Amino acid sequence: MAIGIKVRDKESIDRALRRFKRTVNRARVLRIYRENMSYTKPSAVRREERKEAAKKARRANRRRY
Repeated sequence: MAIGIKVRDKESIDRALRRFKRTVNRARVLRIYRENMSYTKPSAVRREERKEAAKKARRANRRRY
């Protein structure tokens, strides 16, 4: 996944760098990279998914009333 920007006419390097950082954050490149840095066992992934689902259900239940 290659992300790049073109520096516009009369645009400072600082502003272009800020635009690049924003683009990288929106594409979630660093998050994907960090997730792929280490192996996570499938059981741990399922456990985290169940934990997040329970958290989401509690949050939805709280908003209902």
